[in-house]
Amino acid sequence: MEEKICQYVENVLAPKLQGDGGWIEFVSFQEGILTVIFRGECSKCLILHRCTEWIEEEIRRDLKLDVQLCAIRKKPYFQDV
Repeated sequence: MEEKICQYVENVLAPKLQGDGGWIEFVSFQEGILTVIFRGECSKCLILHRCTEWIEEEIRRDLKLDVQLCAIRKKPYFQDV
């Protein structure tokens, strides 16, 4: 199941987020919790919670899985200073 969700994140969700200057990376899927890293514009988005809700809905609709998303923001190194 983890491979199926990884493929979905990389091939379906990532291209949609790249259109807005952000990207998403799959980290893990364990016990119903999907952990992803948001980078680019997503890392500093003020309404990321709306996107995470949308992702949960997309997975529920397309993969018939009820997941909880754990979002990690990863800003570029030059923004950490």
